[in-house]
Amino acid sequence: MSETARRDVLPLRPARPSPRLAGTVLAELTRHPGPKSALLVGVPADSPVLAGALDALTDGDRLTVLADAGSVAAPAQVAELAAARPGQIDVVDTLADAKPCDVVIVAQPLSGPAEAVARLLAELRELVAPGGVLVAAAAAKPGDPAAIELTDLAERHGVGTDLLLRHRPALRVYRLRFTPAEPALAERLAPVTRPSSVPLRAGMHLDSNGVVAGAACLALAALTKRARPSSKLWLLPALAAVPVAAFFRDPQRDTPDDPGAVVAASDGTVLAVEQVSDDKFGVGDGTWLRVAVFLSVLDVHVNRAPVAGRVIEVFRETGGYAPAMKADAEHNVAAYTVLESVHGPVVVAQRTGLVARRIVHRAPVGGLLARGERFGLIRFGSRTDVYLPAGAAEATVGPGDKVAGGSTVIARWTGS
Repeated sequence: MSETARRDVLPLRPARPSPRLAGTVLAELTRHPGPKSALLVGVPADSPVLAGALDALTDGDRLTVLADAGSVAAPAQVAELAAARPGQIDVVDTLADAKPCDVVIVAQPLSGPAEAVARLLAELRELVAPGGVLVAAAAAKPGDPAAIELTDLAERHGVGTDLLLRHRPALRVYRLRFTPAEPALAERLAPVTRPSSVPLRAGMHLDSNGVVAGAACLALAALTKRARPSSKLWLLPALAAVPVAAFFRDPQRDTPDDPGAVVAASDGTVLAVEQVSDDKFGVGDGTWLRVAVFLSVLDVHVNRAPVAGRVIEVFRETGGYAPAMKADAEHNVAAYTVLESVHGPVVVAQRTGLVARRIVHRAPVGGLLARGERFGLIRFGSRTDVYLPAGAAEATVGPGDKVAGGSTVIARWTGS
C-alpha cells in the first residue's frame, strides 16, 4: 500500500450509523453462513454496524475492526469486545495491520475530498479477498465527491446498489466485487430483501415501485381536484391508488432447501413445458428445457432467481407487445439473465405483454443470487421463461398449473 490510512484521517461522515444503514451495509455479511472473515472500517462507539456484525458471527468466523478514533469511546469499547471473544475479534490501528477478508464494510458514509476517498478505496480494495465484497455508502446527491468515486468503481465492479431515501441525508450503498466469486458460494447464501421495500405487515412488503405508483395516483387526484374543484373526476385516480400500489406487493416466500430443486421465477400459470433450441445465450449446447409462466394483472409480479448462481450476462431484446399468453409473446421485448450454477447454465427471460411495457432488472453481472432471491419485476401482465439445460433437469409442473415465485418447485436436477 501507499500512504497508511489512520483512524483519525479516514474520509468519513462523522455520525452514528442508523439501524437502517447498518442493516443495509451488513446484508452481505448476514446472508453468509460462514465460515467467513469480515473487516469493519471506521466503527464509532455503540455502532449498530458493530452490534449487527457480532450477531452475524458464527463458529469459525473472524472479525477485524478498525475503530473510529473520532469517537473517544470506540477504540476502548472495541478492545473490550475483542478481549471478551479472543481468537474471533481482532482490533487494528491502521489498515496496514489488516488482512484480506471476505467482506469489507465501511461503517460510516464516505465523505470528504475526492483524493482522500479514492486513496481509501484503493487501500480497501487490496483488503478484499478473492471473490469478496466491499460495501460502502455515500450521500445520494449530485456532485458529491465520494458518490462520484463509488459510482465510477460501480460501473466496472458493481454487483448492486441500494438507495436509502428514508434516511437523513439520503444515502446510496454500493456493493463492489473486484474478482469473480465461485457460483457454489451462492448455494450457501440467504436471499436478501431490498431496504427500499416497504413492510406492510408480517410476511408482506411493497416494492418501491408501488410507493411511486400509488403516490403518482394521489398526486394526479390532487391536481385534478385543484383544476376542477366542482367535479368528482379526481375520485378516479384517488380510488386507483390502492389497487395500483397493490400490484407491486412483495410477499415473503419460503424457498425449499433442496439443492436439487428449481423454483418458479414468478407467480402465475404455466403456459408450456417444452424442449427448444436457442443458441443466443452463448452458454450450453443450445438445447433447453423451457418452462413458460403467464402472469395476469392479479398475480405478484416480483421476479425471483430459480436457482442459486452467479450472474454472467444480462441483455435485452427488442420486439413487440403481443398478449403474454399467446405464442407470439416469445418475440416481445425481453430481458435475459444468464446464471452460472453448480448444475450448469440457467436463463431467465422477463417478457413484456400487451399491458406490460416496463421491465425492472436489479441483478448486475458478477452478482450472486440465492435461490428464490428477488432480482426484478415486470409491470402489469407479462410472462417469465426459465431455460434449463435439456437432459440435466426434469420438469415437475405442466401446462395449467399454478405456481408461486420462489416457492413452487418447477423442475429438479437429474441425479440430485
